[in-house]
Amino acid sequence: MASVLSLAATVHQRVADALSAALPEAGSADPLLRRSDRADFQANGMLALAKQLKGNPRELAAKVVAHLPVAATSADPDPVIADIEVSGPGFLNITIADSAITATLAARAADDRLGVPYAREPGTTVIDYAQPNVAKEMHVGHLRSAVIGDAVVRILEFAGETVIRRHHIGDWGTQFGMLIQYLIEHPHELDHKDASSGEEAMSNLNRLYKAARALFDSDAEFKERSRRRVVDLQAGDEETIALWRKFVDESKIYFYSVFDKLDIEIHDPDVVGESGYNDMLAETCRLLEESGVAVRSEGALCVFFDDIKGPEGNPVPLIVRKSDGGFGYAATDLSAIRDRVQHLKADTLLYVVDARQSLHFKMVFETARRIGWLNDQVHAVQLAFGTVLGKDGKPFKTRAGETVRLEDLLDEATERAAAVVREKSEKLGLTEEEILERGAQVGVGAVKYADLSTSASRDYKFDLDQMVSLNGDTSVYLQYAYARIQSILRRAAEDQRPLAHPELPLAPAERALGLHLDQFGETLREVAAGYEPHKLAGYLYQLASLYTTFYDQCPVLKAEGGPAQVENRLFLCDITARTLGQGMSLLGIRTPERL
Repeated sequence: MASVLSLAATVHQRVADALSAALPEAGSADPLLRRSDRADFQANGMLALAKQLKGNPRELAAKVVAHLPVAATSADPDPVIADIEVSGPGFLNITIADSAITATLAARAADDRLGVPYAREPGTTVIDYAQPNVAKEMHVGHLRSAVIGDAVVRILEFAGETVIRRHHIGDWGTQFGMLIQYLIEHPHELDHKDASSGEEAMSNLNRLYKAARALFDSDAEFKERSRRRVVDLQAGDEETIALWRKFVDESKIYFYSVFDKLDIEIHDPDVVGESGYNDMLAETCRLLEESGVAVRSEGALCVFFDDIKGPEGNPVPLIVRKSDGGFGYAATDLSAIRDRVQHLKADTLLYVVDARQSLHFKMVFETARRIGWLNDQVHAVQLAFGTVLGKDGKPFKTRAGETVRLEDLLDEATERAAAVVREKSEKLGLTEEEILERGAQVGVGAVKYADLSTSASRDYKFDLDQMVSLNGDTSVYLQYAYARIQSILRRAAEDQRPLAHPELPLAPAERALGLHLDQFGETLREVAAGYEPHKLAGYLYQLASLYTTFYDQCPVLKAEGGPAQVENRLFLCDITARTLGQGMSLLGIRTPERL
C-alpha cells in the first residue's frame, strides 16, 4: 500500500522548514498548525517564538512567509498553498490550493486503505472484552464491553497492531457446585434436548438454575452436598469436571447466538475464562509472597497500598488468597497478566471493563508492577466504561424493574428499524427478506453507534426512538448518506465515471468535504492511540453532514461545468462512500447499499 501524507502534515512540514530557514536561531520550533474558521489552517507558533527571540511576532511571521512557496508567487506548477496572510498578532492564515485538495484525494483513492498508514511501531495488544457468565443470561450490562471491545479490536488491527482477543468469561465459582450436584441428581435435565439454538440453550440453563436454586434454599442436605461438590470441582474430579464442561458448552451456544445478533465474531480459542488460570493460582501466590509484594494478614494473603484506605482510614488490601485458602478474583487476574505477558508476549494489556471495577484493577495493575510483570515496556490499561441508562436517567430496567435482557433489546431494535425500512420499501422494491436483513443491519447498527458515539467513560441514555431516527447523530443518518451515494453512482450514465480533475476549481462545499476526507488517517491514528472510538464516530457524523451540504449545493449528475465537473463530483461521492464504509466497518456497523 502507499500511505499518503495529509495536507495538514504537508503544510506543517513546509511551514516548519520556512521557519527554520527564516529564523535559524529558533531551532526546530513547532509552528503550531491547526484547522481554522478564518482559513483552511492557522499557524500560531510565532507568538511563542517572539517571546523566546524577543522580537515582534508580525515581523517574524512576515519573514517566515517570505520563505514559503505560494501559488501566486511560486514557479511550482502544483502548489499546495494557494494563499497565506499574516493576521492579528502574527498568526499565519493558510489557504490550500484546490488542485492540492483534489490531487491528494486522488492519491488516497488509488489505495485500498485510502492512503492511511500503518502505525510506526506496532506491537502486541491483548484485549480483554465481552465477558459474560456461564449459566446466566446476558443483559444490557454486557453490551458496552462487547461493542466497545469489538470496535477497538478492529481499529487496532487496521492500524497494524497484532491483537489477541481474550474473553474472560465467568466459568468458575461456588454456584457450579449447586448446578452440578442438581444435574447429577436429575441427570436428564440437559440431556432431553441438546440445544440447537442459543434461545433453547438459555431456556435449558434457566430452568435448571431456578430448580437448583430452589432446592438449595429449601433443602439443607442438598446444600451440604452442593458444597462438597465445589471441593470435587476444585480438586478436578473427573465426573464433576465433565458436567461442568457441559454447562460451559451449553452456555457458549447461547453466548455465540447473542454475539451473532450483535454482528460480533467470537472465536472459541479466544474464550479463556476464569478456569483457564486455575493451574497458575498457587504459583502466583507463592511468587507474590516470596517477593514480599504480598503479606499475610489475619490468615489471608494481601497486598497493601498507602493511598487506598477505607471510610475510617484503615488500609484496604487486595486479597489474593482468602484466610480459608480459597483464591480471590485478584489471584485469577494476576495469573492472567502473567500468562498474557510471559506466554502471549504482549506489550499492552487492555481491559474493557465497567468503571465500577476501577479500584480493583488499579490495585491489580500496581501489584503486577511491583513484582515486575508490568514495567516501562509492558503496560496495562483499563478502558473503563459507564452505565447504560433509561430515558429517566436511571440504570436501564424493564417496566417490572428487572434488568433488560440483551437479546430482547436487540430484537426490539431490529423490529423498530425494520418498520422504518418497510415504510420506504415500496420505492426501493425490497422483498420481505431484504427488509428484515436491512432491519437487522440498521437496528443493531443503531444500538452500536449510540454506544460508540459516546465517550466510553460516560453514561448514556438508551432511547430507541432517537437511535433509529434518520435525523441527528445516528448510525441511520450515516447509513442513509452511504446509500444515497450508492444510488447516485448507480444512476450515473456509462460515460459518467468517478474521476479526479485537479485542474478544476472547487466550490466551498466541495473544499470543506475534501479537507475533511483528508483528515481520515490522522483521525484514525488519534483514535487508535487513545482507544477512543467515539472520535471516529464524531468524524463520520461530520463527514455525512458535510456530504449532505455538498449534495444540496453541488449538483452531481447535472453539474453545470460539463463532463469533467460531473466526473470530479462523482469522484468526491465515491471517496466519501469509501471513507464512510471503511469508518463504519471499523465501528462494527454495516452499510447497506440501498436504504
